[in-house]
Formats: sequence, structure tokens, C-alpha cells
Amino acid sequence: MVDVLTEIVIHRPREVVASYASDPENAPEWYTNIKAVNWESAPPLRVGSRLAFRAHFLGRNLDYVYEFTELDPGKRLVMQTAQGPFPMQTTYTWADADHSSTRMALRNTGKPAGFSAVMKLVMAPTMRRAMQKDLAKLKQILEAA
Repeated sequence: MVDVLTEIVIHRPREVVASYASDPENAPEWYTNIKAVNWESAPPLRVGSRLAFRAHFLGRNLDYVYEFTELDPGKRLVMQTAQGPFPMQTTYTWADADHSSTRMALRNTGKPAGFSAVMKLVMAPTMRRAMQKDLAKLKQILEAA
């Protein structure tokens, strides 16, 4: 089982951070490994929405579909893979850090399938580094706006 949690404080209001981060079309801009996102269900984003993601991780191209299972705008978003090589759940949470800043948490949990035993050992640390880079990129984009 892999369970990785990362957090960051972004000096922008929670509504701005949550709106940008929860828009799947922005994912390739701030996620290092995500190369493309395509809607499988009609926008806007809601519980039950399905999106296909193309990513590159640990030297492999991965195609998977996320289904959105929880959506509390500005507070919490949960999605899980509906198909793909790595069954995973991704959770975003946003909370006010102060009157103009947001604490965003990004958590990925899952059971890697189709990876060698050696790859499974390095998966959590590799995911943690990638997630930290992703949140840093999100912070950079939003604080520059």
C-alpha cells in the first residue's frame, strides 16, 4: 500500500487556489508527470465526472481514468482511478492558513499493480518528491498571478 501526503501554503485566497487546482484542464500546467487530460463525461466537474489522464511516471507512460467521488468546492475533492495500471485515490483539501493564504494538502493512496517489487520500494519516495514539486509549481503559478 502506498500512502503519501504533502502540504504547502500558497499565498492566495482559498477560493482562488481551490478553483485553479480543481480544474482538471489546469493539471498539465502544474503536475510534472501529467501530459494530457480529456473529459470522458461532459463538463462541468461534479461527482461522477470521469476524465482520462495520460502521464509519465517511473519511466513508463500511463493512461488511466479518474472518477470524481467527492466534491465540496473550496474545501475537498476526491477522485479515484476507475481503470488503469495503478489503482489510486487522490484527495485535495484546502483550508485557510490566514486571511489571504491557503494550506493545500495533496494525498495519494493506492496499491501499485503491474510494477516490479523493486519499483514498488521506490514508489512512495518518488511519488512524494513528484507531489512536492507539483505543489511548488502550483504555488509558483498562483503567487505569480
